[in-house]
Amino acid sequence: MNTDRYRFLFVFYRRKTVTAIFLDRWEGGNAVSGHFRPRGSEASHQPRTSLIAEVMSPSRDRIDKPEPRWQAVLAFLAICTIYLALPRNLIVGPTWLLPTVIIVLLVPTVVSHRAGKHSLNRILGIIINGITTLALIGSVILLVRALPSHRESPLQLLRSGGLLWLTNVIVFALWYWRLDGGGPTVRDKRREFGSRSFVFPQMQIENIERSRFSVEGWRPGFVDYLFIAFTQSSTFGPTDAPLLARWAKLLAMCQIFISLSIVVLLISRAVGIL
Repeated sequence: MNTDRYRFLFVFYRRKTVTAIFLDRWEGGNAVSGHFRPRGSEASHQPRTSLIAEVMSPSRDRIDKPEPRWQAVLAFLAICTIYLALPRNLIVGPTWLLPTVIIVLLVPTVVSHRAGKHSLNRILGIIINGITTLALIGSVILLVRALPSHRESPLQLLRSGGLLWLTNVIVFALWYWRLDGGGPTVRDKRREFGSRSFVFPQMQIENIERSRFSVEGWRPGFVDYLFIAFTQSSTFGPTDAPLLARWAKLLAMCQIFISLSIVVLLISRAVGIL
C-alpha cells in the first residue's frame, strides 16, 4: 500500500511540474517558482500570441527576404548594349533612342520602388517592357525585309540573328518576372511558396521532402524566369515549368513565334548560300 501511494504521489508531482512549465511559457512568467503574471496584463498577451503563432504558422514556408531587383535592372542594361551592337539597318529610329528611353524610365522606376509607390512602379515597369518588345518586333521585321536584298554578309547576318534571339529571351523573361503573381511587389507582400502562373519543379516536391532539397521557403526569382524564356526560345515550347495562366501562354506563343521566325530565316539564308 505504501509503495502504491508513493508511486501515485510521484506521478502527480511529475504532471504538476509539466503543467507548471507549460503555463510558464504560456503566461510569460515563472510558474515553477510560483511567480505568475496576471492574465489580463498587456505583458501576458504577447508571449501567448507569439506561442500560438509559432505553433500554428508554417514557418518553413514563410519567405521573409524581399525579391532582388538588380537582376532586372541588369537585364534592361543588357538590352541597351545588345541594341547598340545591332547593324544600323536593323534599328528603328536613331541608334541612341531606345537605350536613352530605357535609362530615362529606369530611374523613376527604381526611385518609385524605393519610395514605396508600388502602383507607379508597376506602370513604369510595364511601359518599359512594352517599349522593348515593340523595338524587338521592329528589328525582326527589318531583318525579314533585309534578307532578300542580300546586303549583309553571312557572318553579319548570323550575328544579327543571334543578338535578336538573345534579346527575345531577355524581353520575355522580364515579362514573366513582371506579371507572375501580380508582380514582384505583390509576391513580396504575399510571401507565398512557389508561383501562381508556372509549375516549377520545386513546387512538385512534397512538403515532407522540401527540407531535404532546401526548398522550404522557395519562390522563383528573375533567373528562374530567364531559364523559362531561354528553354522556350530553344525548344519552341515549355520544358522546365508548365504554364498555368492564360497570359503566360499568350506571351509564350509570341516569344516562340519570334524565336522561330529568326531561326527559320537564318536557316533559309544559310541554305540559299550553300
